[in-house]
Amino acid sequence: MAAGPLFNIHSPDGAVSQLHLPHCETMDAPLPEGLLSVVHITDDGMSILEPLEITDTHVVVNVPHFSLLGLIWDVVKRLLNITIRGQVLLFLRPPDDDDDQILDVFLLQGNIPLSEVAAQQGAAENIKISSDCDLSIGQSYSVHCEPEASIIQPEHTQFRTKCGPNFFPTFEVFLTTKHNKMAFMVQDQEGTRRWNRLVQLRGSRSENLQRNLQARDITTVGESSTAEDSPSRGHQTSREISQQGNHPAEDIVPAEERLRSIRTQFVNRVSEPNLDKLLDKLLEFGVINDDEMQLASTKTGANKAREVIDTVRRKGTEASSRFIVALREVDPNLSRLLNLS
Repeated sequence: MAAGPLFNIHSPDGAVSQLHLPHCETMDAPLPEGLLSVVHITDDGMSILEPLEITDTHVVVNVPHFSLLGLIWDVVKRLLNITIRGQVLLFLRPPDDDDDQILDVFLLQGNIPLSEVAAQQGAAENIKISSDCDLSIGQSYSVHCEPEASIIQPEHTQFRTKCGPNFFPTFEVFLTTKHNKMAFMVQDQEGTRRWNRLVQLRGSRSENLQRNLQARDITTVGESSTAEDSPSRGHQTSREISQQGNHPAEDIVPAEERLRSIRTQFVNRVSEPNLDKLLDKLLEFGVINDDEMQLASTKTGANKAREVIDTVRRKGTEASSRFIVALREVDPNLSRLLNLS
């Protein structure tokens, strides 16, 4: 049984001789011998590597050469119901037309990277919160919150390991619009609390970004009016405002956050021809590589637009800034509409 992500590691022969792969077992007591092993997959087939050492956080193994490697559990020994280090991840979906929101709750083992889960959640926002939680495979868990949500589905479910490639919510919590903060709890079938946190729900990052952008626009308009009312200083003030207007939000919001805030509008509004031109620019600027260009080209419509903006956004501030510059050149009208001019 897979016990973590499968790693595809490339390195010159002999450059690396040992790996430390992260595990999620709790180490309060010695682990049964053979519980954790490392699978090594090559063109010739699959082999099992026994660990040299198991530390509190990693499995140490010697590797003769690289290919696909990952941790596996002994299924029989897994039936001993040993508790593992888990994590509770929260993603808040954007409000729909009725201003309702859904909070997706993920129960996962602790060695699953947050980035792999976040990459599949579209416009949903990850709520940063301490996520450590001890979980037992096969144990039934439920989510409770106060004040009560309108619906929580399912009512309870067994915890099963998930190593990808797809990650779906363990629970969906349908939120009312009345509360900014809610107390959330994950408990097992005996009613024991395994995770308990106060969660900030309203005033999400995307909403705050939009408010910041709007506030900057309002301030610019107000200063422009003042310049007209004061001719003696109007020339200087107008020039200062013009300089600010060229970059309305770059001073207050990182580029990747600006892309996150306009992601849905971009996906809905960008045309296919301009999207192809944008891909050419991003390749020219070195923002994407040939493989990423090819992957995006296999998609169409909204899926293609999502692939492009998400690929760039995950690369950080510099790549996102170049995306904004490229979009200004390729589609100035959309750039102005999205407040990126």
